[in-house]
Amino acid sequence: MAEIEHDPTLAPPAEAIHLPEPSYMPITLAFGITIALVGILTWWPVIAIGLIIVVVILVRWIRSTREQISELPLEHH
Repeated sequence: MAEIEHDPTLAPPAEAIHLPEPSYMPITLAFGITIALVGILTWWPVIAIGLIIVVVILVRWIRSTREQISELPLEHH
């Protein structure tokens, strides 16, 4: 793989770009919603299982996002 050389006449970037870490939470949330919807058609305990998954994942996702936001420099808040 060839090494990329940057143009020395260009100014350096003004700030670093923050990207969130890879996460399993979006697919797990979709799975919980799917289970809850299937439960509507089948049996009410399946709805409860799906909703429990949805609530747990939403709480964990919000907590994770708040932790990542608190790690950003102050000018990003």
